[in-house]
Amino acid sequence: MTRADKTKISMTDVPANRRRGGDLRVTLSPKTVGSMSGFGGVLFLDPDEFVTEHYHPYSEEFLHVVSGDLEMRLDGETVPLKAGDSLLVPIGMRHRLVNVGTSRAHAVFHLSPLAPRPDLGHVDTEEALNPLEAHPRVSDSAEDSPR
Repeated sequence: MTRADKTKISMTDVPANRRRGGDLRVTLSPKTVGSMSGFGGVLFLDPDEFVTEHYHPYSEEFLHVVSGDLEMRLDGETVPLKAGDSLLVPIGMRHRLVNVGTSRAHAVFHLSPLAPRPDLGHVDTEEALNPLEAHPRVSDSAEDSPR
């Protein structure tokens, strides 16, 4: 196995997580490739589907829209996004992402830096759509249940 084999991950290699809405797949993380500065992956949202409102007390979130028409609500202010747009969500800012288009949307995300522990990295401000589903796994830590 080469070094590239250990750091290349296909989105089909990781399970979809639907806890907060959409089809979210954490592809690059401490768990999957041993990253130490952050984690990222892909997100798919069907029309009218959304990711519930939350914030990250330790991380910035970078979002790049690959396809579709989305709206990000940042602390209550709506920001329209289309294919080719990128957005920075500052540390501590509440945000909620909605597919306002008529086709499936695809986005790529990255969060950095990592929280001191995975369970401290995510704070929900809206009830999860699928609260019985596990949190996305970003590490093998015993405290890995990002909020």
